Amino acid sequence: MHNKNKHFLESKRLVFRPLNESDIRGEYSDWLNDPEVCEGNRHAIFPQSQMSLLKYIRNAEKSNDQILLAILLLSDKRHIGNISLQNIDFLNRSADLAILLGAKDLWGKGYGLEAVSVLINYGFERLGLRRITCGTLSNNLGMRKIAQKIGFHQEGIRREAVYKNKNFLDIFEYGIFQHEFKLAHKPK
Repeated sequence: MHNKNKHFLESKRLVFRPLNESDIRGEYSDWLNDPEVCEGNRHAIFPQSQMSLLKYIRNAEKSNDQILLAILLLSDKRHIGNISLQNIDFLNRSADLAILLGAKDLWGKGYGLEAVSVLINYGFERLGLRRITCGTLSNNLGMRKIAQKIGFHQEGIRREAVYKNKNFLDIFEYGIFQHEFKLAHKPK
């Protein structure tokens, strides 16, 4: 029997579990169609249906190169976003990080930073990764601040790589090595 209350990871204010099919009946599909939530990412360009999300979740469950997790508040188990390590390459010991914090009422309260810290630590400590990268649109100031606070280094800019809302936007590319993360987050 599967215990639905089992958490994959936990932090001070958050718990993480695999994203599952029941999540598509919640706010998840609304987030991906909300222009404000998706202003700084590549979602909300084409409409997302519950069927397309179901297909996405099922593909992620079968995947050997990604970990897709729901972010929930520890206090009431409210689903507030998703986070993932994608394109996990065990030969080169690297992965790409992605996060979507859909609960707009929780923006600016440090939940994104907390979630990213937990998943990066998991990637380095439990998966044995050496390097984690992330890319974000130039207008996504929240993700850019998170990357800087975590200790990511900006590695490049893909100039005018995404067309969104009648504008071409740059993609800022970031990367962090395991030793850099440990140095930036060692106990003081």
